[in-house]
Amino acid sequence: MQGIHLTADLFECACPINLLTDRGALQEACIRLVRRAGLTVVGDDFHQFSDTSGDASGVTGLVLLAESHLAVHTWPELNAVTLDVYVCNFREDNTSKAKALADALVDLFQPERANRNSLQRGSPSAPDSPDRNHLALEWLTPDVVHGFARRHPPAVIQTPIQRLEWHDTRALGKVFSLDDAFMASAGDEFIYHECMVHVPALTHGSPQSAFVMGGGDGCSARELLRYAGISRIVVAELDPMVIASCRQHFAEVNCGALDSPRVDVRIGDALATLRASDEQYDLIVMDLTDPGENEASPANALYSPETYALIRSRLSPSGLVTLHIGSAFYHPERFRRTLLELRSVFREVAPYKAFMPLYGTEWGMACASMVGNPARMSAANVDAQLIRHGIDGLRFYTPRVHASLFAWPAYAEKLGA
Repeated sequence: MQGIHLTADLFECACPINLLTDRGALQEACIRLVRRAGLTVVGDDFHQFSDTSGDASGVTGLVLLAESHLAVHTWPELNAVTLDVYVCNFREDNTSKAKALADALVDLFQPERANRNSLQRGSPSAPDSPDRNHLALEWLTPDVVHGFARRHPPAVIQTPIQRLEWHDTRALGKVFSLDDAFMASAGDEFIYHECMVHVPALTHGSPQSAFVMGGGDGCSARELLRYAGISRIVVAELDPMVIASCRQHFAEVNCGALDSPRVDVRIGDALATLRASDEQYDLIVMDLTDPGENEASPANALYSPETYALIRSRLSPSGLVTLHIGSAFYHPERFRRTLLELRSVFREVAPYKAFMPLYGTEWGMACASMVGNPARMSAANVDAQLIRHGIDGLRFYTPRVHASLFAWPAYAEKLGA
């Protein structure tokens, strides 16, 4: 059963026309090339099609092999051919013979363009292939897709603002997405939220208030609640259905943080909430959806020098803001531009990163302030701060990890990291 399956779609074929329209010519050529490749013919069947006027048109042919089969279909009206060769490797490895046959057939039809693919078949260790209903996918870029197998189709909630989906994945447990973009998973959210909260909180030293832009999953609030000195946390979430859904489906992950008496959930635009009051905060966490690739994306206004200037005006003198800045590898322009704009507003900007399984890449974050810089904190200082605040049981962030967060590869340094 194990073997190789080779396919080819051939376009603008320059071969003699009879190879596309003559059953006998195509049959003779295919059987000859099969035998030349060292494969064994056990039968064949070729069918001649006719066009509306009764003239010979395309041909469909099948050559049965002791090793499996060759199938070929010609489209003379398009000067095109599709073909596939499948051989099993039950008693011997026939891979080289299959490749030789496929190469010979492509040469026979002399295409101007060819689309060729190779697939390994029948591997006993291969997992079940999920169908579309059992795959959760996100496009990292227009050319790169990333995803997970899920146990069943997602639970879909169409809010007035966006489409929210809950996925039950084998790898990361519960995952929720907004408009096809992964937001958080039960399996790895702690990496992101511990970095987004503890890096600025420990740099500040004694935070007493925090403002979360977005954060409807409640996980940033959960980490902020570890600090006994923080008396008030405002979570400004645009979509009330995100809050309601995460209270229901993510309570075991966010530990009920959204219902803490220290958490003030505000429904509405986070920027409007900041503008409506002169209140200052020690920490502002931009726990938001990503900016879009086009100018019309509603999230884009949240990542701009004007927004950063408003945030700076709402920070206490020693306050810090954190945000995520995308992947230096997959989103280099967004990464570079965000750091440049942050530095136009804040004196201290420290980019850092952690690999996020849900996002399929090393995910960039940044901490900005007028005075504090987490990159200058030693492991001993981080350790002392964690002990002072009584914070333990973290699953990712440690004093040693803290230093590693700020070590960037050369390609990211060129972008401003």
